[in-house]
Amino acid sequence: MRCYAYGYLGILLVKILVVDDEAPICELARLILEDAGHTVITADNGEEAIRKARNDSPDLVLLDMVLPGMSGLDVCRVLKREADTKSIPVVMFTVLGRDSDKQIAKESGCDGYFEAFRTCRSSSRS
Repeated sequence: MRCYAYGYLGILLVKILVVDDEAPICELARLILEDAGHTVITADNGEEAIRKARNDSPDLVLLDMVLPGMSGLDVCRVLKREADTKSIPVVMFTVLGRDSDKQIAKESGCDGYFEAFRTCRSSSRS
């Protein structure tokens, strides 16, 4: 049985596993989510994500579709197949923005999908 806590203004506080191989994205997500009162766990690859989902029992997984080694799609399939993790909502994200990505994510068993922001890099002009 899971116990939930409510923070300021009655907002449900949850433990969220953020999975992305780009450290700045994980750090930004951590800052935003922790500022809202949530507990954040991060992983930078698929194998680590599965291990943390099994061991830390997050309430939600935010999962990048494109990861080195095991893809986010494969991670989602594993999590949705295992008894201990199949009830954890998985929301996938990508910066690719292709129409087919949403369907592929849904077929992998994810509970939600969104297009993540693209990182902006400044360029110096001469």
